[in-house]
Amino acid sequence: MSIETLKARIAKEFGTPAVVIDLDRVERNIARAQAMCDAAGVANRPHIKTHKSPLLARMQCDAGARGITCQKLGEAEVMADGGLDDILISYNLLGSQKMGRLGALLRRVNVTVAADNPTVVEGLTEAARIAERPLPVVVECDTGRKRAGVETPGEAVELAKLIARLPGLEFAGFMFYPTEQSWPETQRFFDTACEGIKEAGLEPKIVSTGGTPNLANLGKLQGATEHRPGTYIFNDRMMLEYGAATLDDCALMVYATVVSRAAPERGILDSGSKTLTADTGGGLDGFGLILEHPQARIHAFSEEHGFLDLSACNERPKVGDIVRIIPNHVCVVVNMVDQMIAVRGDEIVDVIPVAARGKLT
Repeated sequence: MSIETLKARIAKEFGTPAVVIDLDRVERNIARAQAMCDAAGVANRPHIKTHKSPLLARMQCDAGARGITCQKLGEAEVMADGGLDDILISYNLLGSQKMGRLGALLRRVNVTVAADNPTVVEGLTEAARIAERPLPVVVECDTGRKRAGVETPGEAVELAKLIARLPGLEFAGFMFYPTEQSWPETQRFFDTACEGIKEAGLEPKIVSTGGTPNLANLGKLQGATEHRPGTYIFNDRMMLEYGAATLDDCALMVYATVVSRAAPERGILDSGSKTLTADTGGGLDGFGLILEHPQARIHAFSEEHGFLDLSACNERPKVGDIVRIIPNHVCVVVNMVDQMIAVRGDEIVDVIPVAARGKLT
């Protein structure tokens, strides 16, 4: 079956837009990242926010990953239902509703959570009480990304001490998400924090770093025990821009149909903001790379319309043509669909539910 025949079959059997993953590329990406972690002597704890699939998480664990990362409690519940264990929830959890769910989850599987402030930490004691077992907590630390995390080693030490003395909680270590350039700062932060907690009789069992682009920096933080890459399983246009992937590493594409060519230099795709999302990928030009027409720009969206600028194209698509698009940011695209069509080569081999999509809490 040729790629054109495959595109026609997907359009006929599933319709477009369709999210399609190449399992051969997925397996290569999984194996490559696992080998990088193994070579650096750190555990691989992949972030499932990219694929949201227990089946794909199991593939990662079967390849050598030790545990998984989830961003939301709802994702962790879906993964536990799918047979996954040893879950890090890398997000502040607040409120009695979440504490009840976290306690119930902790009864079933091994869970570690992250926190960066006393309010969150104090609330976590309720989950441990419900589970009737200790809840390990890592202190999230900011070393340049300016998102979440304590900003000084002193704050990290004080939070670690609070965790250690509260009933039902265990201080488990530190969690970092360095920028690609801030690893020296991260080392200084970590070393200073370790000195502080050592005086309190504590030690970090987990020292977690993250990010697919940071796979290239594995080994730069002395004392790191694990890494949390996510996007690497599929890759996207952002990873191409970072130099963290090549076109051959991009395992997920959106199949779309050209539905209008009202003027010579413009056209419309059936994939708008509800499919490709309006994520600019940190300032990329347009909203996806069209493999068949790389000079074309998806320059604007409405909900179901992708606006094509074809002025730079020598060969321009026709109405009815099916194209393959590498999205700017793959994680948000996956969250928009119920299923991913899995292929090997030019054969359809499976349909994989996006089981944890829409889990916002």
